[in-house]
Amino acid sequence: MTKLSAAELVDLVENKYFHNVDGKNLEPALDCFADDAVLTVQTAGVTHRGRDAEIRPMFADFMAAIEVIYHGDFSHVVDVDNQCIASQFVARNRYDDGRKVEMRNCNFFQIDDGRFKTVTIYMSGENPLV
Repeated sequence: MTKLSAAELVDLVENKYFHNVDGKNLEPALDCFADDAVLTVQTAGVTHRGRDAEIRPMFADFMAAIEVIYHGDFSHVVDVDNQCIASQFVARNRYDDGRKVEMRNCNFFQIDDGRFKTVTIYMSGENPLV
């Protein structure tokens, strides 16, 4: 079983996950999730179960609907022993119609064998991950 260091947990979140979401690189972003992963947008009461069953179409729709996706200004709290990382960040989306939305969000990631087992998202605005 893979146990990630603090630096590897941050790299997984910032570079392997968010960088690929921002670049609309669906497969590399999905590769961060375990097959049976669960992603919950807690503030919207929405849960997606299974990387390929529900998380894949959610991200495909999100990437198609948003012209420019950005996540940055990260602040992390890392728990190596329990393979968890909490990440606070700015999320900016620009839509095809010119609308711009900026939120300050916090995600809680539980990692199992180097991949996200659960992701719990708290958003300061409307959920674009439907």
